[in-house]
Amino acid sequence: MPPTITAFENSPDRGRGQARDMRVRWALEEIGATYDVRLVSFKAMKEPAHLALHPFGQIPTYEDGDLALFETGAIVLHIAERHAGLLPQDANARARAIAWMFAALSTLEPPIVELGMAMLFERDKSWYAERLPMLQERVRIRLGELSRRLGDADWLDGAFSAGDLMMVTVLRRLNTSGLLDEYPDIAAYVARGEARPAFQRAFEAQLAVFRSAPGS
Repeated sequence: MPPTITAFENSPDRGRGQARDMRVRWALEEIGATYDVRLVSFKAMKEPAHLALHPFGQIPTYEDGDLALFETGAIVLHIAERHAGLLPQDANARARAIAWMFAALSTLEPPIVELGMAMLFERDKSWYAERLPMLQERVRIRLGELSRRLGDADWLDGAFSAGDLMMVTVLRRLNTSGLLDEYPDIAAYVARGEARPAFQRAFEAQLAVFRSAPGS
């Protein structure tokens, strides 16, 4: 039986591929695995059956036999450790790729998500105009650091790895912010990730869900 992942029945990102199931879809496409997708509503995400899989009532989850996982970092790492193509064979390079996975989730994603949430939900607040530049600057600091490390390389550490997969999906959350335009090397890095055939297959699969959703 193929593994099963969960995804939004009606994603709030309107098919832009920013929901976190995209990371798991991409990883599975990179290794050429077949997988099933179970769509869940926002109501179902807070019900006991889903909470047994994800205690925080979110998506995605991953089920394979008697294994159930939540959190995209854990899921992608599990996939990468058991299939060739997402982690280097050399032990040191493998460790560095995993470090980049953690960096994407722990160092880059928090300020990017905070900025995105403010832009979505705080525009009508009295403090928004004053707070926005501060949030943007926090992201710029991280992008500047990443840009200096990336340089003119195609990927973060040699060949494409799960570290790049995770980093690209995190950076894509900035697509509508205009900040990536300030860092052409990072914008090109994201574009290289998006051009990978496995990414394209994953993107089309999640977009098809949005297109088929009622009211889309």
